[in-house]
Amino acid sequence: MNPWQQGQGNPQQQYYHNIGFCNSAPQSFGNPMPMPGMPTMGYPGPQPGGAPGYPQTKPTVVPANPFDPREDAAVLRKAMKGFGTDEKAIIHVLARRTNEQRLRIAFEFKTLYGKDLVADLKSETSGKFEDLLVALMTPLPQFYCKELHDAIAGIGTDEDVLIEVMCTMSNHEINVIKQTYTAMYGNLLEDDLRGDTSGNFKRLMTSLSMGNRSEDFHVDAEKAREDARSLLQAGELRLGTDESVFNAVLCSRSFPQLKAIFQEYQYLTGHDIDDAIKAEFSGDLEKALRAIVKSVRNKPMFFAERLHKSMKGLGTNDRQLIRIMVTRSEIDLGDISDAFQAKYGETLQSWIEGDCSGHYKKCLLALLGLY
Repeated sequence: MNPWQQGQGNPQQQYYHNIGFCNSAPQSFGNPMPMPGMPTMGYPGPQPGGAPGYPQTKPTVVPANPFDPREDAAVLRKAMKGFGTDEKAIIHVLARRTNEQRLRIAFEFKTLYGKDLVADLKSETSGKFEDLLVALMTPLPQFYCKELHDAIAGIGTDEDVLIEVMCTMSNHEINVIKQTYTAMYGNLLEDDLRGDTSGNFKRLMTSLSMGNRSEDFHVDAEKAREDARSLLQAGELRLGTDESVFNAVLCSRSFPQLKAIFQEYQYLTGHDIDDAIKAEFSGDLEKALRAIVKSVRNKPMFFAERLHKSMKGLGTNDRQLIRIMVTRSEIDLGDISDAFQAKYGETLQSWIEGDCSGHYKKCLLALLGLY
């Protein structure tokens, strides 16, 4: 059963519905919207030879086969029953199952033992290891909504989270998140974004939250030249910057069309559009526009840079590290790991081993397929 289908019919489907799978199944959550004929799974597996128009992706977590959710539930119960906790067994099960399979295990766990699996995991573990396990057990739309809500709620705003999520999502992903956000918090996501951001950054977040980007896979070369000229005239060729032009182009054109626009901009100016954005903008708006450019060009590299930043220097941004490792593991974490090594000359594994410890480290490595 696709866990994104609206819960109805049998009790297991109703359980998924109650915990947040209350929206129609996305065609491709985490990857570009597929072309006709492509599979329509919530977490698409790698396509043989690559999906049309996109290279093959390398997930590090794939559906376990054979898969017995009742047996997995029994293993987890044994790992947490009595004195002590068998963390190795917990990691072995949960880090090697997909999000959908983990939820099926949770359903069987409650059926067999009358206990909530997430509550038991929280009572038996602590710290960052607990945070990672809870993230693994959270339906993906709910997970993103909680990240966005936590970034907005309270004093101050974590703009980095807003940028990472809103600037990398497809229309369908954004619309699923919007529906789930309202179900969880009773507010419209776009209203909360507008209420907690300001200026041109607010306008950019509002535009992205509409989930109305063109999904035409055909590239119009003449239109790309026109848009490249418009961006040049709105930025480098005038005193001041017309932010609305950048907002309109980067938030509404399809990803293939944006690639063509960036190439035309390079041809017209002799330098990269990323350099122009750095020169013309500042602050959160600059970061967001550059995130769109980087995500369009090379999404694995974008996330590799985010992972590097989360572990660089003193301290670790564990929330960002967990978010990327969990949400990309079934999509392209293998590609992200390759991009990390290509850019920094060291493996992602070595950075995790040097920056994390204990069962938290082991579980992160298991998500990479290395434990």
